[in-house]
Amino acid sequence: MKQIYPQCAFCPVPDGERICQNLEGRGPEFCPTLHKKEETDRSLEVLKDPEILHFAQQASIQEAECYDRRHERPFVMRPVKPRLQEIIEFSRRMGYKRLGLAFCEGLKTEAKTTAKILIKHGFEVVSVMCCAGGIPKESIGLEADQKIIRDQFEPMCNPIGQAEICNEAETELNILLGLCVGHDSLFMKHAKAYCTVFAVKDRVLGHNPLALVYNAASYYRRYTEGQD
Repeated sequence: MKQIYPQCAFCPVPDGERICQNLEGRGPEFCPTLHKKEETDRSLEVLKDPEILHFAQQASIQEAECYDRRHERPFVMRPVKPRLQEIIEFSRRMGYKRLGLAFCEGLKTEAKTTAKILIKHGFEVVSVMCCAGGIPKESIGLEADQKIIRDQFEPMCNPIGQAEICNEAETELNILLGLCVGHDSLFMKHAKAYCTVFAVKDRVLGHNPLALVYNAASYYRRYTEGQD
């Protein structure tokens, strides 16, 4: 029997009528709310850990407070807080004092500004650039033609090293700024503290990858047609 996996991105049920949003709602055959109850309810067991429960509670409170005039009916969404403000407020809610900032060399100017803002708001910031350690790419088996510039020394991105430095500094929340695809995954896998993403890298679209999605029916239609 073929396994049916959740496909929430393709849910045909209108907003407000979905079972995940309305107790009287409905869902298709691939709906995880209807057909993956054991898996979705597992979160309740994890949330019995007081530390995790507190983190989840504060995250949800932070989410709500990103909107203004919540008392008004009918309610109309009025988002009022940029993401960096959210990170600052959430860190305060959690009582964090020391934050890790793992960033890409290509965003060192942005990292400096970000670190200054966080420090100005009372945090101690441990900032670590991607090429910390100065380890040549040949150390992980790369050949000359697998480097960005073939005929010169090129340090490898070292997200595991970044994570280890943050671990040693006992950072309480790590902020990712522009790490490469895959390198961000390695950092999050090896960091001991919780991680949040401030910005992701998109070399072509000014670090705004959703620009491709917003223009998928026009300028970037080749992607929706399966072309590279």
